[in-house]
Amino acid sequence: MSHTVEILSVGTELLLGNVANTDAQILSQGLSELGLNVFWHTVVGDNPQRAREAVALAKQRADIIITTGGLGPTCDDLTKNILADAFGKKLVFDEPSADRIRNWFQRTGRTMTDNNLQQAMLPEGCTVLPNDWGTAPGCAFEAEGCHVIMLPGPPSECRPMFQYRARPYLLSLSEGVIASHTIKLFGIGESTMEAQLRDQMNAMTNPTLAPYAKEGECELRVTAKAAADGEAQALLRPTVEQVKALFGDKVYGVDVPSLEHVVIQGLKEKGLTLGCAESCTGGLIAKRLTDIPGASAAFKGGIVSYTNEIKRDVLGVPEQLLTQLGAVSGEVAAAMAEGARRVLRCDIALSSTGVAGPDRDDRDNEVGTMFVAIATPEGTHVRALHLGARPMRERLRIQTASHAFDLARRYLAGLDYGH
Repeated sequence: MSHTVEILSVGTELLLGNVANTDAQILSQGLSELGLNVFWHTVVGDNPQRAREAVALAKQRADIIITTGGLGPTCDDLTKNILADAFGKKLVFDEPSADRIRNWFQRTGRTMTDNNLQQAMLPEGCTVLPNDWGTAPGCAFEAEGCHVIMLPGPPSECRPMFQYRARPYLLSLSEGVIASHTIKLFGIGESTMEAQLRDQMNAMTNPTLAPYAKEGECELRVTAKAAADGEAQALLRPTVEQVKALFGDKVYGVDVPSLEHVVIQGLKEKGLTLGCAESCTGGLIAKRLTDIPGASAAFKGGIVSYTNEIKRDVLGVPEQLLTQLGAVSGEVAAAMAEGARRVLRCDIALSSTGVAGPDRDDRDNEVGTMFVAIATPEGTHVRALHLGARPMRERLRIQTASHAFDLARRYLAGLDYGH
């Protein structure tokens, strides 16, 4: 049976823009991996009447309703009350949930007020979803041909609650097994990628192939449904291999977290170390690398050489290059990478320099003019970037860092450096 899903996010802070609705993103990604169709996102404030109207509409058009938020101990946490009322269910006190709440306060050394036990009031007959990451339990029930799943709002709770509590419940609704693989690409736009696969994607039913655009890169998710995981994998394998062959070295991995993760893994496998010298990215290359647990085994450090003085005095970039060509040049990018390799005593070094905007630099380089370089024992390579007519500072920095990682992963994989 094909299910339709509505995500109902509850919280006035979401409507006011005080808090980004990352819960909906987390859930949509996870539901897509399960092959469940999310047709609607709804956000409603902490207003009983408007929340009732939103639930009534969701009942009419979806057979799975997943709510986030409104499960806490305060008077504006009304989600359970409204959902229970909408489906004719009484709220009853769940003693095991109450014990978990009491134990949480005792374990964290906090004083528990009586209103916290409101969180243990749950729809009669529901499946309790224990919350090991906070106090408010989630719950799930089926009524009137609809499955309802309620999850807490804080993303630090919503994410693991979906992964470890809601996901198993949702899998039980599906006959058979749903499996997927995500193919990651860098160096190709979504429209170009989609144009090469459009006819195939439209014709596919099982497995299916869906494109997703990320910041500066693309993903293709292949999903199959079968009676058992082995059968699903057999359906997936030919499509995964076909896509990898079609896009060649633009594919940087399957089911991998990120470009920088691939770089760290490649360094570890080869027993090599990496360092970086950053100007326009301001430490973002180092930050993304050190976000990865265990990165210290391969990443030696970084130098944010934001001024010409630091480029010259710390990295040893020749004054003549800075004077004649300016900091935003391929020659300076190469000298920065070579300087970082020397100063940090690493096997490989990456560098970045460019104009992140919003204004052109003093040599009239357009915003989005960037250079990244890699220095290796075999030599130095520079990639010149022109990142678009509608630049945004944050986007330019993210894309520039990703291009630097692409140089590193290509070197580690024995590929040419590409464009």
